[in-house]
Amino acid sequence: MNKTILIVATIFGILAIILGAFAAHGLEELIDEDAIKSFETGVRYQMYHAFLLLILGATNMVSPKAKKQVFFFVILGLICFSGSIYGLATNDLTTFDFKKIALITPFGGVFLIIAWVTLLIGIIRNKAD
Repeated sequence: MNKTILIVATIFGILAIILGAFAAHGLEELIDEDAIKSFETGVRYQMYHAFLLLILGATNMVSPKAKKQVFFFVILGLICFSGSIYGLATNDLTTFDFKKIALITPFGGVFLIIAWVTLLIGIIRNKAD
């Protein structure tokens, strides 16, 4: 499981860098400044959680069960949170109206919070110092 978590973490990190560069250089002529700031928020949260997954995959401070739960909530959270922000920020560039699924963004945030709380509980329950 650790290897899977680390692989996904690095993929999320790579994609965050690519998407951040795309926002800074590829989108500047296509969408307004507020949309770029929103897009960058999605990138920032994706990178934060890539780091979280790197730490998660490298630690033995939480049980394998807690790791799986945190991993699941981070992936679900990033898809819903960052993914919906990417869609909403670039809404004018697509034929799909991402505003129809805008309510998914706060659910993504809740999933990310649940991931952190699950990690906290897993650390507290760990018997090792």
